[in-house]
Amino acid sequence: MRLTQQSVLTMLEIYLCLAMFSRPVWGQLSPGPLSAAHRELEGVTKCAACHDFGQGARGFKCLDCHGEIKRELDAHSGYHTRLYKTTSRQTDCARCHMEHNGQKFSLVRFDRKAFDHRAETGYLLEGKHRTEECSNCHNAKHIAANARSGIQVKDLNRTFLGLRRECLTCHVEPHGGRLGADCLRCHNQDAWKPAAGFNHAKTRFALTGLHQAVQCFKCHVPKAGEKTPAYSGVVFAGCQNCHTDPHRGAFQAAKFRGTCATCHNTGGWKKNRPSGNFEHGLTKFPLVQAHEQLACAKCHRDSDFHRAVNHQRCQDCHTDPHSGQFEARTAGSDCASCHTQTKFKPALFSRELHQQSKFRLEGKHIAVECSKCHKPEGKATVYLTGKLQCAECHEDRHKAAFVAAPYNGRCDSCHTVDDFKQVKFDRPRHVQTRFPLTGKHITVECSACHKPTATPTAMQYRFASQSCQSCHKDPHETKLSCETCHTNEGWKPAGAFDHSATKFPLDASHQKATCGQCHRAPKAPLFARTPNQCAACHEDKQHGGQFTADCATCHVTVAWKEVTFDHDNARFPLDRAHRNVACAKCHKLQPGLVTKYRGTPLECTKCH
Repeated sequence: MRLTQQSVLTMLEIYLCLAMFSRPVWGQLSPGPLSAAHRELEGVTKCAACHDFGQGARGFKCLDCHGEIKRELDAHSGYHTRLYKTTSRQTDCARCHMEHNGQKFSLVRFDRKAFDHRAETGYLLEGKHRTEECSNCHNAKHIAANARSGIQVKDLNRTFLGLRRECLTCHVEPHGGRLGADCLRCHNQDAWKPAAGFNHAKTRFALTGLHQAVQCFKCHVPKAGEKTPAYSGVVFAGCQNCHTDPHRGAFQAAKFRGTCATCHNTGGWKKNRPSGNFEHGLTKFPLVQAHEQLACAKCHRDSDFHRAVNHQRCQDCHTDPHSGQFEARTAGSDCASCHTQTKFKPALFSRELHQQSKFRLEGKHIAVECSKCHKPEGKATVYLTGKLQCAECHEDRHKAAFVAAPYNGRCDSCHTVDDFKQVKFDRPRHVQTRFPLTGKHITVECSACHKPTATPTAMQYRFASQSCQSCHKDPHETKLSCETCHTNEGWKPAGAFDHSATKFPLDASHQKATCGQCHRAPKAPLFARTPNQCAACHEDKQHGGQFTADCATCHVTVAWKEVTFDHDNARFPLDRAHRNVACAKCHKLQPGLVTKYRGTPLECTKCH
C-alpha cells in the first residue's frame, strides 16, 4: 500500500494525540531512545528534524546537519566519498550509523589497526608516516580555522575531519617561506635529511668537484639576525665570493684574466694545471700523455718552480711497485722497458717477450691469462716466480703415483703443453713397465684397466698385483690362476688341462665328454663346485629311481651295460641253477621301459 503525504500527516497527528494521553503507547511507537549525540532531538515532536515524511519511502536528513560530510561528498574527497551512495532520500548514512539504540550505543565503530588509509581515503601513508599514531596528525591544532566551525564534534581531538593533505598542515616550514610550500619537491616522507629530491645541478650554480662534498650551511649562511639558512640570494659571481685569494693578488694581471680557474679547478686546490701562457715543452722534461694531467705540485712540491727537479729515471719520482724484481734484467730496471707514459697498465711486456724468459710460453700456456700464474696482489705481485715445474702450478691429478723413479714427478714424461689428454705414453712404452702388453692386451683401451679411483680426478695407474684378477673377475670361482688354462692371446679355446690332477680323473667315456657337459653355469663354466656324483650329470631313466646308491656300485665308465653287480651281496644270493638264469627272467621289463629290480619276489612259487 502506498502512503500519500496527507495520510502520513494524519498518522503523525494521531501519534501526537496518543503521546499526550498515553505515554506507554508512545513507547510502543518509537523504535527506541536516541544516542547521546542526538539526545536533544528526543521526543515525538522532533522526528521530522531527521526523518523526511514526504511521499514515498521514509528518508533521512543527515546531510542537512552534517555539512562537513556534505562538503566532502561534494568535493569527492575523503573517507565518506567511497562509502556514500547518493540517493534522493539520503538514506545511506543509516547503513553505518544506526540510531534508536540508546545513549550508550556508539554511532561510530572504527578499527584503527585494520584501517587501510590509502584504500579508504586515497592518501597513502609512506615512510615515517606509517609508524605515526593517528592522533599525531588528527588533532585539534592541525585543523584549519575555516574548517572548525562546520564540524559537529565538539572535541576536535576526536574527529578525523578537517585535516588538509599539505605537509605544512602538520609541519613547520623551516625555510622562512623562501622555497614555497611544496616540501615534496626536495624532501620525502622517509626522512627530512638528506633532501634527496633536490638537484643542485638544476640551479644557477651547479656543484662540481669538491663543491659536491661541501656542507650546505657553508655557503647558505643565515642572514644577520636570522637562524634560517639563506637558500636564495647567494652571491657566486666569482671564487672570491666564498674563497680568499692565497696568492694575495699576484695573478690578477690581465694575462691571467684575474680568475682562479686559469690554474685551478673544483677537483681540488692542488690539482692545478699550468697557465695557458706556460709551455712545459720548452723545458728539459716536456709533459706528454699522463704527465700532462698532473698537478704542478706533484713535482714542484715546494712551489719553487725555479728549483731543478730530477727526472732522468722513473724512480726519481715513482717508487718501484715491483720491489726490485727486475733490477737484474738486461734492459735494466727502468720502468720504460715495460711501461709507457700513457698509463701504467697494460704493460708493454707481451707474450712474445715472455719467450725470452726462463719459461717459454708454448702450447696452451700461450692463451693463459697472466693473472693465472702471477696472482694479482697489487704491489706485492710476484713476477719472478721461479716456478718452472708443472707441479708448481698444476695439481697432481695422479695423486703422487709418478713421483718416484723413473718419472720423478715430471709431467712432460707423458704429457705435452698442447693438450693434457694427448699423452706421449703409448703402447710400445708399456713394455718398459712391470706389465708389458702382449696378445689381446695390446688392443685394449687404456681406460679399461686404468679406471678412476675414489678421488674423481685421479686414475689408477699403479697396481699392487699384475695377476689377471686385478682386472678380471674369475667366472669359474676357482683358486687356480687364469694362466693355468688360458693365455692372453684369447680366452677361447682354453689350453690343455690335466684332469687327472683333480679329484675326478677322466677315464673311458668321460674322456669324450666336453667340459660344458659337466661344468655348467648360466654365464661361465663352474669348476670348483662341480659335483662328482653320477646322478648330478646323468638322469636315472633305466631304473626309475629304484636305487639310492651311486651308479658306480654296479656300472663302470667304459660302458653302461658292463656291470659289476655282485648278486651274492643282495638279499637273494644266486646258487645252483639260478646262476645260469638270465637276469630278464626274474627282473622283468615294466611299462615305461623300466626293468624292475626292487621288489622282485623272493618266493619260489612266484617264478616257478
